[in-house]
Amino acid sequence: MTLNWKIGGVLLGLVFFGAVLLVKPIGVSTQFVILDGIIADAVNPEFVTQTDDGYSSTNAYLAKSNGKYAKHVSNPLNYSFVFVLAMAVGAFLSVRARGGLEPEESKLPKVWRENYGDTPWARYAVALLGGFVVLYGARLAGGCTSGHMMSGMMQTALSGYIFAAGAFAAAIPTAMLVYRKG
Repeated sequence: MTLNWKIGGVLLGLVFFGAVLLVKPIGVSTQFVILDGIIADAVNPEFVTQTDDGYSSTNAYLAKSNGKYAKHVSNPLNYSFVFVLAMAVGAFLSVRARGGLEPEESKLPKVWRENYGDTPWARYAVALLGGFVVLYGARLAGGCTSGHMMSGMMQTALSGYIFAAGAFAAAIPTAMLVYRKG
């Protein structure tokens, strides 16, 4: 069960259009910060506090914007956090709907195996490092790929197009370097 990329693109566009029309532009990286805050608050109940004026946190990032992020830590069942959880569930259901993954593919992608052999821990380390760099950069820039590029371009923001050009200018040579044989 393979979805044609054109149909997938139209469906993705409709999801983004619906999200902007009904709620707000899609952004994801902040929810990783919220998840960190949920964990920190579980360990230290004084991490996020509710006052008469709203919510606050001992963490300066969560306390900014009049405690908006601290409020999301305290009450995580909001649109953005549920959206991120739904993405993971949707990915799982998509794999199940097409019959699951073959055992070899679930361990390592074919392109990795062709380039680096049967080295799952190296793959995990590279994926963790890459994810960390992308998320760190996203938070440093105050957004993420979905917020800057996808939602930004959909709203015809010049910054969205500039970010997309930079992302592809970095991603294509990196992929060519990392996956020489694929």
